[in-house]
Amino acid sequence: MKKAWLAALSVMAGVAQAQTQAPAPLPSPPSSLRVILVGDSTMATKSGYGDALCARFQPEVSCLNLAKGGRSTKSFRAEGLWDQVMALLRERREGQADVVLMQFGHNDQPGKPGRSTDLQTEFPANLARYIDDVAPTGARLVMLTPLTRRSFDAQGRLDNALRPWAEATIRVATEHRVPVIDLNAISHAAVQAMGEAEADTLAMAPKPIDAPAQGASSPERAGAANPVFDRTHLGAKGAQVFSAMVAGQLPVAMPELQRWLR
Repeated sequence: MKKAWLAALSVMAGVAQAQTQAPAPLPSPPSSLRVILVGDSTMATKSGYGDALCARFQPEVSCLNLAKGGRSTKSFRAEGLWDQVMALLRERREGQADVVLMQFGHNDQPGKPGRSTDLQTEFPANLARYIDDVAPTGARLVMLTPLTRRSFDAQGRLDNALRPWAEATIRVATEHRVPVIDLNAISHAAVQAMGEAEADTLAMAPKPIDAPAQGASSPERAGAANPVFDRTHLGAKGAQVFSAMVAGQLPVAMPELQRWLR
């Protein structure tokens, strides 16, 4: 794990250097903070790192994990889940700062009816629309690239089929001057460094004796993930590992958040 963290830290340094555009500050001085998590199962309660990330904020911070399993940039909006987020943002209390942390990509990939989006057109347009929605509310948005999957090939190389979606997210965020955390790069470097055996301990359930040594994870269902072994979703250990990565990068993306973290 120590080697994994060293590798991830080197990537984090590169990400920090790349974020040359300073975001606009939070309303000064906010008397309270509400953080809203928006994304898929790798961020959602029970199957992702979102709840563990919420626990890394100070107790007075209201942290709402609204991420849902199986959702994409398209289905999160189509199912009315985004309407719930917007209703919260429009009802912000005086003196309260709202920050939305958004991570999509897993379910925007091809082969998922009702969820997948075109990488070149629909996916970036959907992200841009979310940015446009948040701006008038006075809330702040931080985008995160999709958390890596943990599937290695026979040579011990970690697949990163999600990288094109990560790069599209970075492009949209940069164009719209929105802070972005390249979680895909950071998590991929860490998982590659720790190796398959250690990475498998981050899953929701222990690895079965008859589980394949390599191979892609099964498709993510459009609901809450069941506690079974796969190389996408996270158990308690995985949630702690990846929430720590995100918490470490939040003050880089938005320095004002430092005072609200444990």
